[in-house]
Amino acid sequence: MGPRPGFFFDASACTGCKACQAACKDRNDLPVGVRWRRVYEVTGGGWERRGEAWVPSVVAYNISMACNHCEKPACALACPVQAITRRADGLVLVDASACVGCRYCEWACPYGAIRFDARTGTVSKCDLCREAVEAGDRPACVAACPQRALDFGDLGELEREHGGERRIFPLPDPAATEPAFLVKPHRDAARAEELGAEVANWEEV
Repeated sequence: MGPRPGFFFDASACTGCKACQAACKDRNDLPVGVRWRRVYEVTGGGWERRGEAWVPSVVAYNISMACNHCEKPACALACPVQAITRRADGLVLVDASACVGCRYCEWACPYGAIRFDARTGTVSKCDLCREAVEAGDRPACVAACPQRALDFGDLGELEREHGGERRIFPLPDPAATEPAFLVKPHRDAARAEELGAEVANWEEV
């Protein structure tokens, strides 16, 4: 098996500054409302009584998410006109000239990576800044992160360098699409589901 490009995300280092999101919008000249990379704010918990005292049980962390260029892309399987394809090198790309704007791919993607552009009536998504990457540079989101919470490269090499897991709450089971995404969970992630944590900024993402 050859190299497979993907992202590593360190949730323990992310401060939620959204520099990655802004850099992506700037590089790709995306219109208002179209975000190829989003920063989800996961929060939950509250206060617990222990004896005579009340102590906080709050969990809070961020997840920076774009297209995960899945091994088994649900978006491509859902597209009735084959406007989404997976290249031999692992990149999942949208052919806007073939897209008919049905949005089936948008509904199928479990990561919310597909974005509909009302101006053009077609969908679009992260393409890993392929021109920059092919020139030996990094994706704009990775280059912009001040905390170095994002990294990009061959998935196998990223795993050897950083470790990481395939899933963090509330992301779906990775077995369904096999995303090219590794994450180092925040210390609160293990308790998030137990405490009923949820995405707190849906209006932004």
